[in-house]
Amino acid sequence: MGARTSYSEGWHKALWFASPLALLLAWHWACEAGLFPEQILVSPQRVLEAGRELWESGELTLHLQQSLHRLGIGFLFGGLLGLAFGILMGLSKSVEQACGPFFNAIRQVPIVAFIPMLVLIFGVEETFKIIVVAKAAFFPIALATFDAVKGISPSYFEVARAYKLPTRVLIWRLVLPSTIPPVLTGVRISLGRSWMVLVAAELLAADSGIGQMMEMGRQMFRIDIVMLGVVITGLIGFTLDRGFRGLEGRLVKWKYQ
Repeated sequence: MGARTSYSEGWHKALWFASPLALLLAWHWACEAGLFPEQILVSPQRVLEAGRELWESGELTLHLQQSLHRLGIGFLFGGLLGLAFGILMGLSKSVEQACGPFFNAIRQVPIVAFIPMLVLIFGVEETFKIIVVAKAAFFPIALATFDAVKGISPSYFEVARAYKLPTRVLIWRLVLPSTIPPVLTGVRISLGRSWMVLVAAELLAADSGIGQMMEMGRQMFRIDIVMLGVVITGLIGFTLDRGFRGLEGRLVKWKYQ
């Protein structure tokens, strides 16, 4: 049984590495075979050369720093607001009835629909990008937190009321520990969504960042820079997801020890 499990794990790891390698080889073959003109698809070597060129000039580092800085501030701001709002709506029936319909209506609207209005209000400066990221982070975390609080057994709250626990103690000692797994899942989902939304916003209105780098590449007919941005966006999104998934596993494991 142990040998079979070890073989299965090894096979899964091999597939994990084989799938991106197969995609890379197919990409290289399509370029070598001339299936698409260079204005549409360039080889992996050209993309690598573009990356080295931008890295040596310092431009790539600047774009990465700007994008990750916006992501960090916007996600922290939106995530904390979403956590607080989800707890408040989950604990208070009045808040749920008053804010629930509006909350559920707004969260259905794609963030790109708000971009023209936000640009008119805030321009294309940093505030605009941070608000876009915060909005993308707020709703998944708030919804996950609300559902998690609603899933707590009512008997826990009855005991808390019997002991007359203050609201602060109730939240820190009961609500937050009981909602860790679903909230962490919501945070992980919102992190990936926030990154995608940020790159899209930078494509439309920004003067720096990975999205703007791709837009400038398009304007200069540098498809290699555009594809470099696509690759970097995917790698960063994948790294964020895998990194937070590992953190999620550690925190959940610690909770149940």
